[in-house]
Amino acid sequence: MKKCLFEKYVLILVAAAVTTACGSQPPTPKAEAAASDPRFPGFLPGYLPKEALVDSLALLPAPPGAGSPAQAADDASRQAAARWRETPRWTWAMRDAELRFPQAATTFACALGVPVSTETTPNLVTLLRRTLVDAGLATYRAKNHYKRVRPFVAAGEPMCDPKHEAALRADGSYPSGHSAVGMAWALVLSELAPERVDALMQRGVAFGQSRVVCNVHWQSDVEAGRVVGAAVVAQLRARPEFAEQLAAARAEVTAARSAGLRSASDCEAEARELAVR
Repeated sequence: MKKCLFEKYVLILVAAAVTTACGSQPPTPKAEAAASDPRFPGFLPGYLPKEALVDSLALLPAPPGAGSPAQAADDASRQAAARWRETPRWTWAMRDAELRFPQAATTFACALGVPVSTETTPNLVTLLRRTLVDAGLATYRAKNHYKRVRPFVAAGEPMCDPKHEAALRADGSYPSGHSAVGMAWALVLSELAPERVDALMQRGVAFGQSRVVCNVHWQSDVEAGRVVGAAVVAQLRARPEFAEQLAAARAEVTAARSAGLRSASDCEAEARELAVR
């Protein structure tokens, strides 16, 4: 895949995921090896080769058609979500739109119950960054085929991520790449900390729902993205490199928990705002 095509996919889909900031200690050899791909500066390669990516066009049904009951339900969801504009839930949707690292590393820290950073959990950060690419790119066969118009464009209404508005206008809405990433992250983290599965899956669902709150995706886009994310994780389980990094990340999470490390985020505020429906 040429660099320009990779950047088109990833920059538009996942809001320019970039290299993690330098930490006070170097990453583990596994994390450093993953970051060494010179073909895509600023990006980690996924675990899956291009030819092995989930075929979202074959996996998913077509998006709702104009005038259909399913589109009416999408319209109703968009209208209902409008009440969250300029509220704390809207602010959280803006935060969830950010997939650049190191900012995105903290997204699931409260749900996981430990801090996530290159200093404390370098293999986990690498795991998140690489699965981001696998899940995000897997949505593009369907996105490029259907080229569904996004709700903020269709309705001429505000959206929460203005710095990416021009790119999003040109990018297909179905399925949601963010929702695929959020579901993939929730499932992967649940394997690291099965005792936290409820909180992690709730966070993954809320992460996708932020795209409806943000007015950049229809509800059916989000639901389809979750299916893609789950399919990607099913694929990843068969990849030895993924399994090795998963085991290393699990050890990091266990060590952080044993040391009593806690997320610096305001977890009470997060739980309160993301619980709204």
